[in-house]
Amino acid sequence: MEPTENPDFQHGYNSGIEGVNRETYEGYLSSQVNKDWLQERIQEKRTEITGTDQQLTQATEAHRTAYAELQTHALQVERLDKQVKHHEADRQALETDRDNLRERRTKAAPDYSLLAGLLFLVAGISFLAGDLIISHEIVAYALNIRNTNEAWAFAVGLAMVSILLKPAYDRLIEQPYQENPEQNRTKYERFKIALAVFSVLTLAVLGWFRYEAYRTDQLKAAINKSVRQLQLNTDPTAATQTLSPSTINKIEKQLSESSELNLALVNSPWALLSFVLSGILFALAGAVCLGIALPVLSAFWFRWLQADIKLWKLRRRIKRIDGVLAPLEAQLAEQRIQQNVLQHNLDLLPNLNELKERRQSATEDLNELYAELKLAQTDSRISNFNDGYGQGEATRTVLSDDEQRQLRKEMLTLQNGNRARSGETRPPGNTSATPVNGTNGKPQGLRPYQSVRKFLSDDM
Repeated sequence: MEPTENPDFQHGYNSGIEGVNRETYEGYLSSQVNKDWLQERIQEKRTEITGTDQQLTQATEAHRTAYAELQTHALQVERLDKQVKHHEADRQALETDRDNLRERRTKAAPDYSLLAGLLFLVAGISFLAGDLIISHEIVAYALNIRNTNEAWAFAVGLAMVSILLKPAYDRLIEQPYQENPEQNRTKYERFKIALAVFSVLTLAVLGWFRYEAYRTDQLKAAINKSVRQLQLNTDPTAATQTLSPSTINKIEKQLSESSELNLALVNSPWALLSFVLSGILFALAGAVCLGIALPVLSAFWFRWLQADIKLWKLRRRIKRIDGVLAPLEAQLAEQRIQQNVLQHNLDLLPNLNELKERRQSATEDLNELYAELKLAQTDSRISNFNDGYGQGEATRTVLSDDEQRQLRKEMLTLQNGNRARSGETRPPGNTSATPVNGTNGKPQGLRPYQSVRKFLSDDM
């Protein structure tokens, strides 16, 4: 289309010829363009709001579905997690008991081997037995207790003195040394030295007494041999083999010497020291040997017959818990994977708050555009009115009175025709107005004042 055929060009050309103010129509054009632009933006915002509503509906339903599926797996994860934690707590308690038992087993390791403990036990029992025999001899003969059961009962009581001395040895000597060897080393060494010296002295006394007993036995054997020799020296040719008085006196003399030797041996101070020191030594040695042997045997008893058996039971219980825990952990891992996948899918869905904020922002923008559209429409209509008023005023200045009356008449007819078209009725008394080309005498597409101007120019 040529620029001269543009309606705006034609309107501007006519306005320029008629001397109408150009700014009025320029304001109309600006308001009309702004109105058209606002209507496009409003349509875009409406489309955006509609799309946002659809996205919000779809996202809400998707969130609801994904959240329902997520809750199912979350409940499974929570249930399995409680079971796993319960079994892990039991397993941790068993492992704690196992570690404590292993630590106790390690601390219970004795300083002596099992063989040494058995040897000390045998030695302690031997000392008790020896002390028992000595005590029985003392009870039976020295105290003149004739009842055998009473004598053995009293002897056993005396022999148990070693058992009485054992706690004293353990608590005063052995245990402090085991707990703090550096601090109690001197006391321990002094006791051991004193015990060794006492043992050596006792052995020396016993050795001297054994020597005295051996010499007495040898003298008694010589006397017995002399007596037998005197008995064999009798006259074999005699009718009756009777001893002579001199021979009998010799034999009695030899027997009296043997009795004196026995009496001297019994009344010897070495015999007294031997009995006293051996009783004390056996009691102390038995206490020491039992003090060493029993803790060793107790430690091995605890390690082999208590700790190891309990450790074996704990290992079986831990293994049984591991057998139950393994499938639960596998199920928990699978459920957590499903939960993470669903959570990831839920995170990938559009954010409902963002969609609501976007819809709210679009609604606010739409309201602002409506307000601007109202102003643009108002400005457009005001500018259109001012332009028409200017056109009419310019036309009125060039018309005569008859032409103005004719113009009013035509304008009245034009208005009645417009009312008839708008209301499908004609006012009474107005039957001469016949539409021409559908516009009451004005060509299709012309504005009212243009139609009037065209009508007047044709009449002229």
